[in-house]
Amino acid sequence: MLKEKQRIKGIIQSIDEDGNGVLYVGKDKVLVRHVFVKEEVLIRVIKRIQKGYIGDVVEIIKKDKARITPKCPIFEKCGSCHLLYCNVQGQAEYKKNKLIQLCKQANLNLKVEDMLVMKDPFHYRNKMIIGFQRDKNREIQAGFYEEFSHRIIPYQKCLLHPTVCDDIISTITELMIKLRIEPYEEDKRRGLLRHVLLRYGKVSGQVMVVLVMNQSVFPARKNFVNALLKKHPQITTVVQNVNTRKTSVVLGEQERVLYGKGYIEDVLCGLTYRISSKSFYQINHEQTEVLYQTGIQMLQLTGNERVLDAYCGIGTIGMSLAHKVKQVLGVEINKDAVADAKLNAANNHVHNIKFICEDASFYMKKAAEHKERFDVVIMDPPRSGSTEQFLSALISMKPKQILYISCNPTTQVRDLLYLKRYGYEGSTMQGVDMFPNTNAIETVVKLVKYK
Repeated sequence: MLKEKQRIKGIIQSIDEDGNGVLYVGKDKVLVRHVFVKEEVLIRVIKRIQKGYIGDVVEIIKKDKARITPKCPIFEKCGSCHLLYCNVQGQAEYKKNKLIQLCKQANLNLKVEDMLVMKDPFHYRNKMIIGFQRDKNREIQAGFYEEFSHRIIPYQKCLLHPTVCDDIISTITELMIKLRIEPYEEDKRRGLLRHVLLRYGKVSGQVMVVLVMNQSVFPARKNFVNALLKKHPQITTVVQNVNTRKTSVVLGEQERVLYGKGYIEDVLCGLTYRISSKSFYQINHEQTEVLYQTGIQMLQLTGNERVLDAYCGIGTIGMSLAHKVKQVLGVEINKDAVADAKLNAANNHVHNIKFICEDASFYMKKAAEHKERFDVVIMDPPRSGSTEQFLSALISMKPKQILYISCNPTTQVRDLLYLKRYGYEGSTMQGVDMFPNTNAIETVVKLVKYK
């Protein structure tokens, strides 16, 4: 048995599915963050867990060629940028190998293509969620939740955020102090400001500020908004969201617009989209265009297809290919996203697309029972993947092609195995580095029916 604070020298044998390096000491497994396979390391045992032990790197004795020095001062504490110690090529190889191993373990005969990466993998996030707290000296701090905890790690600048957004957060912190706005204390369930959510239009430059509060009454509201706009005129709308529940879900149901229209607009693949606070919109503008273009090319459309866009959000992928097909139907459970999608279609003069506000699994089951037919089904489910109800109905509808986009390759592979049993198979899996410097991977697979 290993002891706490014990120092051990060893070689990293593998990387697990959570991105931890695995080092063995006899039969004991030690999990180590921010390391490469075959690196020789000196580690310190932190604590015992169910899987073995957690270790902390003291020294990298033999470094991998892809290792670089992280440029973030809170890299070790924050936990968001898991791969910030790795160069672009190293990240691409790591993520491709992760997909290869996933397919191999599942017995899926898919050729994993090279990752499509960003040349400049920084400042790409167009959505940010920031929490606030008072430190031990009672100073107000803005920051991120530490990985696997409710503790806030203070920050000033984030390498993944647009600079203007970090500047806005800094101003909000100053205004909280000046106007005596208390940060929310989760344990005591008191305080006013729970979170700030920012949305940023990469092309438009528009900024939305969503103030998530513990009550509907907002003292000093006018002074706060006026001072914020004076300092940051690029802010185009300010929204107050009220969340009084004891929950980790950021946004509540109640909202009111304090300034502007209550939404921002941005341009994606040549089309303009309206984005509200609760709408899903891919966080990386540049790589979303790469993803959509890649998926559309895979489909080899003729212009006569009837397409179902399941889990459609505000309609971005359906509208991106609408001019290449006969008709598109988008299905989405989020009513705010559907409202945005309908307006987006009208504003972009896309007349061959319709949207339905309904659970995708329920709609698919109902459509299959009515023997409705689609040539192509596009699915981009949440991280949990699709449901068996959805997949069963999908098979009953017998589309010629399925385009499966996923932000979680593990659940995607599970669903691909289900579809394979009923004759739908793909030949390639294309990874798109939608989330550089993190463990997350976006993938797209085209399936056709072989039997």
